Order: sequence, then structure tokens, then C-alpha cells
Amino acid sequence: MKTRAHVYISGRVQGVFFRAYTKEEAVRLGVKGWVRNLPDGRVEAVFEGEKEKVDEIIKWCHKGPSYARVDRVDVKWEEYKGEFDSFEIRYFR
Repeated sequence: MKTRAHVYISGRVQGVFFRAYTKEEAVRLGVKGWVRNLPDGRVEAVFEGEKEKVDEIIKWCHKGPSYARVDRVDVKWEEYKGEFDSFEIRYFR
């Protein structure tokens, strides 16, 4: 079953390569979507793919890369849209 999750990660998650490692993990798992830093210090991501793979990357987000300190992960489940061909790092505008 395919699913979509909109995720916000709080803690020390900027300046620790969180986005790059999230992309690496998403590509490894075959998850599509995007990740970006927010002005308030959080990281935002949208993950689409097989439910078990999306669950796996969300579990990874609770830990993050070695220099990160994750305090909170908020997940909003959404309807799968299939709008992504890959996983990319985006920039807040």
C-alpha cells in the first residue's frame, strides 16, 4: 500500500547535514518526495512510497545523523498523490 507523510522534525536538526542524510536514506529506501529547512529551525519533509518504507524513514528521522539531536517528530498522514519522480532537497522561499 502506498502512502504519504508530511513530517516536521524539531531539535538540533539544521547545520548537521540532516537534509543530505535524509535524501540519502530516502533514495536507499526508494521513497520519493522532498526535505527542507524551515526558518524556525525545524526540518520539514514529505515522504511518499510503500507504507513500510515511509514508516522506516520516519523511524530514521527520530534519530537522524550522528550530529543531530531530535527532540520531536510530528507526522501528518495524507492521501498518496504520486507526484514525485525522485527525492530532492528544497530551499525555503
